[in-house]
Amino acid sequence: MSFISLSAHNLLITLSALALLMVAAYRGWSVIIFAPIAAMGAVLLVDPTAVAPAFTGLFMDKMVGFLKLYFPVIMLGALFGKLMELSGFSRSIAASAIRVLGREHGMTIVVGVCALLTYGGVSLFVAVFAVYPIAAELFRQSDIPKRLMPATIALGALTFTMDALPGSPQIQNIIPSSFFGTNSWAAPWLGVIASIFILTVGLLYLQHARRKAHRKGEGYASSELKNEPQTDDSIKLSHPALAMTALAVVSVVNFLLTYKIPDWYGASHALNLPGMAVTVTSEVPKLTAIWSAEGALLAGILFITACCFRIITARLAEGSKNAVLGAAVAAMSTASEYGFGAVIAALPGFLVISQALQAIPGPLLNEAVNVTVLSGITGSASGGLSIALAAMGDQFVAAANAANIPLEVLHRVASMASGGMDTMPHNGAVITLLAVTGLTHREAYGGIFKITLIKTAAVFFVIGAYHLTGVV
Repeated sequence: MSFISLSAHNLLITLSALALLMVAAYRGWSVIIFAPIAAMGAVLLVDPTAVAPAFTGLFMDKMVGFLKLYFPVIMLGALFGKLMELSGFSRSIAASAIRVLGREHGMTIVVGVCALLTYGGVSLFVAVFAVYPIAAELFRQSDIPKRLMPATIALGALTFTMDALPGSPQIQNIIPSSFFGTNSWAAPWLGVIASIFILTVGLLYLQHARRKAHRKGEGYASSELKNEPQTDDSIKLSHPALAMTALAVVSVVNFLLTYKIPDWYGASHALNLPGMAVTVTSEVPKLTAIWSAEGALLAGILFITACCFRIITARLAEGSKNAVLGAAVAAMSTASEYGFGAVIAALPGFLVISQALQAIPGPLLNEAVNVTVLSGITGSASGGLSIALAAMGDQFVAAANAANIPLEVLHRVASMASGGMDTMPHNGAVITLLAVTGLTHREAYGGIFKITLIKTAAVFFVIGAYHLTGVV
């Protein structure tokens, strides 16, 4: 077999594995099952002897690593969201927002709450669980079709506050700093321009979709309702300020712990309890965001429990079971995606794609396309970004220096590009979002994909703005 035919063969295997998982996810089949099937099927066609080692040493290693780090955060986020629902806090916030702003602004309110949480440092997975009860109340009372809810949450949590707005604490805005020697505030004006573009176009699309649905006679209950929040109609709703305080507690405690944890533990911590045979060393900078999120969610859970113990106690046992079950499914689905992405990135077909992308002209365009495509293939913004910068970071820097492009611009373009096409059907955040809202890909992915296109277009809009104005 010639080199060209071998490369085409490897490329076809990689793309087939990706297509299989995307089709499975879109048709509503469990990615917990199909992610390893697609990944190991690709390995089988490349090297049959590598299937068992790749499954244990790569797929399961990455899958378990994800669960080790993120399952507690996802579980606590689910429990916090369930308490927001049972306490009536979510209904109180929704009713107050509608009174002040009107029913026509329900989608804008959801976007705003998501943006405040994620820009405040709350993980996007946590934000989905925390916002869903509020979004459900707003959409129900405003009679907005539920199928538009995932796209609305995606606009607020998965776009401009994740990687465009300067200073964002999300990991997608942090990763480029280690490659370019920049910080999270890199290219602030370009970040602001991009955020305005994404928010404006995104809201215009959502309002257009809402009006189009209403002209067809669609309302909140037009599709089958699953996983609906259940707030007891007989409870007296708390003051909305108290309900909003629960969200503020999470954001504020998260912010404080982000700065305090490194002071308490230093750069690393050696755990050596009397019964331990081996010392366990934790690299604190890599765990700070996770520990702070866990602490913040615990604070929010304790706050709601203290304020509404009598209200929530009757249904807490059953509600917590449902929350943990939902968190387990979401975490396992995302972890399977993480393992799939690791296997795909190790295949020769993936190398064919990454090498072909290097031929794209222009430092910023080359970087944007590379990161966008690799993030789309792996179904992970952070995964695709890390792979692209690890493989081609030095090349990007050299090309930028030769063209007199500030490294801050490289940072902003790379960060934004990672959060575009990563939201393909097999993306873990997308699957979690649909699972939490009780919707399927067929019902709601179309709206998410349109938000994805807006986010991707924003990257090239920013590149054009830089070349036209030179603003950074």
